[in-house]
Amino acid sequence: MANIVVVGPHPDDQETGMGATIALLAAQGHRILLLDITNGEPTPLGDPETRAKEAAKAAEVLSAPGNPVERQLLGLPNRFVEHTIEARHAVAGVYRRWQADIVFAPFFEDAHPDHIAVTRIAEDARFDAKLSKIDLPGERVYPRWFFYYYATHLRWVANPSFCMDVTGYRQTKLDAVRAYETQFVKANSKVVDWMDASMTYFGSRIGAEAAEPFYTREPLALNSLNALPI
Repeated sequence: MANIVVVGPHPDDQETGMGATIALLAAQGHRILLLDITNGEPTPLGDPETRAKEAAKAAEVLSAPGNPVERQLLGLPNRFVEHTIEARHAVAGVYRRWQADIVFAPFFEDAHPDHIAVTRIAEDARFDAKLSKIDLPGERVYPRWFFYYYATHLRWVANPSFCMDVTGYRQTKLDAVRAYETQFVKANSKVVDWMDASMTYFGSRIGAEAAEPFYTREPLALNSLNALPI
């Protein structure tokens, strides 16, 4: 089983971008950490305490029996995230503590400055986590895979490298998104419908009931075409 870190600029980015995949991977037994770079506040209807409770509830929704999805807040300031050495090393320390095999981060093209900065931090932290003779705690690690999920504020359709078949986990994702009541129930409730439509659309691209899109800059490894659905 893999150790997985899903990096999110704000609590709810991981759920909206790949919530069904998180639930699927948890059910398969993988060890998953949701790393929130900021607390996501202020927002019109939220506050730090409420948002933290919503994030904890969402992680609980995505968890599998006997395999809870864990969550950690790094604590950089929302709306003011900067790509710095200190931020890179903080995230690299998380990779080391978790001994991450796989990292997911938001797609690198976005209208939100926090998303762009966080993805750059997550990318560079992957390199920093493997360095020797550096003031970072924990055992060195270099996550083998780095994938991008789509939680973009740009009005365009993703052009993914691959789609994850999440049939059976559609409702789990929607329930996790709705856990953020201040964001997607009391405000901007259309987002839940958009998430549902997106899973249907990307599912249709691979002949599945529901799917979520991902991008990779590095080639995926196959040792047989039997892994490809025909």
